[in-house]
Amino acid sequence: MRFLILIAPKDFKDESLAMVKLFFNRWNIEYRVGSYSRGECEGYHGAVYKPDVNANDVRSSDYDGLMIIDGSGIESSRMYEYRPLLDMILLFNNSNRYICAMGNAVKIIARANVIKDKKIAMPADEDTARMVVLFHGIPSKEKIEIDKNIITIRDSNGLDESLPKMLQRVGVI
Repeated sequence: MRFLILIAPKDFKDESLAMVKLFFNRWNIEYRVGSYSRGECEGYHGAVYKPDVNANDVRSSDYDGLMIIDGSGIESSRMYEYRPLLDMILLFNNSNRYICAMGNAVKIIARANVIKDKKIAMPADEDTARMVVLFHGIPSKEKIEIDKNIITIRDSNGLDESLPKMLQRVGVI
C-alpha cells in the first residue's frame, strides 16, 4: 500500500501530518509527502518539511491513495482553485484510487467534483460545508465517512480513532 500525503505550501496542520505519518509508519504503509511548493513547506505551528515529491510530477498509477492534510493553508493558498490539483484528484478518482480529505481539505475534493451522491463527514467550517452541499455530497454527522473510494474525516480532532477505521477500509488492518 502506497499513499501520497499532500500538504499546503504553508500553514498545513502539523499535528495532522504527524498523526498520519505515525499511523502509516505503524502499519508499514509506504508514503511520500508532496506539495506544489518546490521549497520547504512550513506548518501552522512551525514544523518544516521538504516535500519528497512535487505534486506536479505525481501519477495516480504510482499510488494506491491520496491523503490531503487540513489547515489554514488550504484557504491562504486557495488550493481548491488550483486546476492541476483538481485534475490530479480526478485522475485518482477515475483510477478508483482512495481519496482522503480531512477538515477544510474536503473543499478541495468537492471542487474536483468527485463527491456527488457520496456520504461526506461534514466539517465545522461553514464554507466547506456549503461546498459539500453545492457539489451534491450527502452530509453526514459522523467523524469519518467512507463511501466507495472517497474517505472524509470531519476534523483532525480524534484522528487516533478515525485513521484505524480508514486503514481497516483500505485493507491494511
